Amino acid sequence: MPNYKLNLQYDGSRYRGWQRLPDTDLTVQGKLEAVLSRLFGAPVTVSGSGRTDAGVHAMGQVASFHTDADLPPEEVLTALRRYLPADIGVMRVEYAPPRFHARLSAVSKTYRYRVWNAEEPCVFERRWVYVFPDALEPERMQLAAQKLLGTHDFRAFSAYRGKKSTIRTLSAVQIECVGREVRFTLTGDGFLHHMVRILVGTLLEIGRGDRDPDCIDELFAGERRADAGFTVPAQGLCLMEVEYP
Repeated sequence: MPNYKLNLQYDGSRYRGWQRLPDTDLTVQGKLEAVLSRLFGAPVTVSGSGRTDAGVHAMGQVASFHTDADLPPEEVLTALRRYLPADIGVMRVEYAPPRFHARLSAVSKTYRYRVWNAEEPCVFERRWVYVFPDALEPERMQLAAQKLLGTHDFRAFSAYRGKKSTIRTLSAVQIECVGREVRFTLTGDGFLHHMVRILVGTLLEIGRGDRDPDCIDELFAGERRADAGFTVPAQGLCLMEVEYP
């Protein structure tokens, strides 16, 4: 039974997220599975490296699936590029080891959040940035970002309310000012529901002067979602890369 690995990109603006839903065909997983099921002549279930939310984009999403039939990866790639909508692009298809799983085999993920920090409109990239015109102090955000590194309980920075562990490890948090844009790039071993968006919202509040950088330590200790910053909108977030052993 062959196992396929896909590398893909998508503009998530019009989709209700990655995960297939019963009441709509506007999901990335649903679009992929519809094309692949027709191609292989049998239902195909695709696993993604992460379930991006509605409106979130991806430049480095990875997916995998098993099938009973064996078609050359080049043929699968050609079909996907022909029949998928233009806002979903498959960059590569290849055979993967039998036990490879896009989500379970991943060791780290990198997300980027883009903020347009100006009062002037951002007309041509408005679907991929969050407009936040308030003045920011990058130094304050950098101090806070350093406190996020390492292994912590990120419950306060998540919409997750289950009983599973909320401990995660962030290996990198970078903040770059590129013209009028501020880019937040975070790499970690995993991310909770809305975690990146809440972290960025908290850093923006720190940069605006509403919070002190030392509040990060208090938020880790308190673990209360209500005490952390606001959740920034989905359109500024993009899954950039997934790494495997």
